[in-house]
Amino acid sequence: MPRYQIKVEYDGTNFVGWQYQKNGKSVQGVLQKILLQFLKKKIIVVGSGRTDSGVHAIEQSAHIDLEKKIFEKKKFLQSLNFYLRNYPIAITDIKEKDQNFHARHSAKKRTYKYLIINRMSPPVLKKNRAWHIRKKLDIKVMKKGSKMLLGTHDFSTFRTSSCQAKSPVKTMEKISIKKSKDKITLKFVSRSFLQQQVRSMVGCIKYLGDGKWKLDDFKKSFKSKNRLKCAPPAPACGLYLTKIKY
Repeated sequence: MPRYQIKVEYDGTNFVGWQYQKNGKSVQGVLQKILLQFLKKKIIVVGSGRTDSGVHAIEQSAHIDLEKKIFEKKKFLQSLNFYLRNYPIAITDIKEKDQNFHARHSAKKRTYKYLIINRMSPPVLKKNRAWHIRKKLDIKVMKKGSKMLLGTHDFSTFRTSSCQAKSPVKTMEKISIKKSKDKITLKFVSRSFLQQQVRSMVGCIKYLGDGKWKLDDFKKSFKSKNRLKCAPPAPACGLYLTKIKY
């Protein structure tokens, strides 16, 4: 069976998340539904990882196994997007892969970005796509705090109780925080993340930025490995899965 990688863009606002669930509309569920309509066969869509309810993707990666080889990829892509026209989902690319390729297990790096709009006025065009914070944030202290997270650590403070990862130890390869006018963009790169890890880290970094915490408070929270010492997680609306590297 030929295996294909698909790249998927979606607005996660009204989805229960990526993973199929019986209690609501998921991105994976919609993709499997339209593939069934189009190909008249049940196709399992295997994603690079789960995104939670309300989280968006600029480039989610997944793979599918088909019975026949695709000879006209452009036409196939157009057809899939036609079936997706009533959903905030688009398939942006499709590539043939060998059977050793696995969307999740073959991934070497995952990149997430988090968007904050830092101004008094509400973000009309970025509604449900950014965290609106009225109080001016101190970028310098946010950058200092984020550097503590680089490298290999036990990230238990930033892990939800429902997280199924075998170990809380992860390696944070890169973190950047950039400001452009009233827009603050935080970027995180790692091989893998714990459930709600990025949103929890952003919540703690925000506590630094608005003065609720000093650098020492941030360090104590992180080193405690205690979820109860974490700041409230940042809302899902500002989080984007932006790239999967193989």
